[in-house]
Amino acid sequence: MSSSHAEAAAPRVAVVTGASAGIGAATVNALVDAGFRVVAGARRVDRLAAVCAPYGDAVEARALDVTDPASVVAFADARPDAVHVVVNNAGFARGLDTALGVGDDAWRAMYDTNVIGVVRVTRALLDRLLASGDGLIVNVGSIAGFETYPGGGGYTASKHALRALTRTLRLELLGAPVRITEIAPGMVETDFSVVRFDGDRDRADAVYRGMTPLTAHDIAACIRWVADLPPHVNIDELVVRPRDQATATRVHRQGD
Repeated sequence: MSSSHAEAAAPRVAVVTGASAGIGAATVNALVDAGFRVVAGARRVDRLAAVCAPYGDAVEARALDVTDPASVVAFADARPDAVHVVVNNAGFARGLDTALGVGDDAWRAMYDTNVIGVVRVTRALLDRLLASGDGLIVNVGSIAGFETYPGGGGYTASKHALRALTRTLRLELLGAPVRITEIAPGMVETDFSVVRFDGDRDRADAVYRGMTPLTAHDIAACIRWVADLPPHVNIDELVVRPRDQATATRVHRQGD
């Protein structure tokens, strides 16, 4: 077999951040199923190892803290060859305090993870995406990137910023062999609300009571669909909500 045929037969490589749970873990599953070799990164390495173990050599699990520049550089440098897809999934919300009631530390933490973390990872891997000749950046945003709601000021501000960053990259990389997509989910039942409410499971469960939310696998299926599209097709933004949700605050619940 010629070297060109060998290269054509090699699986595409996808990087997924925040891969130890939720949408990230489901995306690892979806992209492996689509034939990608996946490099999965997360802070919680024990949970990450458990997520990746069933896939054998198809997945590489690596420690990654997107808020730590040295961690991002080390993560990227371990992948010296081409990368075809980067899924910037790491992100979180903290509490439901008023915009002025959110402490500075919470504001910084959300912005550092949800926005600057995406910048760090994308910057570190951009040359690998360009080297692939057919790159794709998927930023996992939220409907909070274009809607607001009381108690969501810190989170919505960070997701609005992520949306602006995604659109700016789309302009700045025009002409380069890289597609850029934002996936903007509505209500997805993962550990998101548990983290938001500092481990209060009852309060987190109440968010989804009486309605049918999206699952992590629903969003992963959307990411897989985007990744499988031909190189000339760019999905700028994909908004995905449960049928029971019309806006961030308009939700149909049984018994309403």
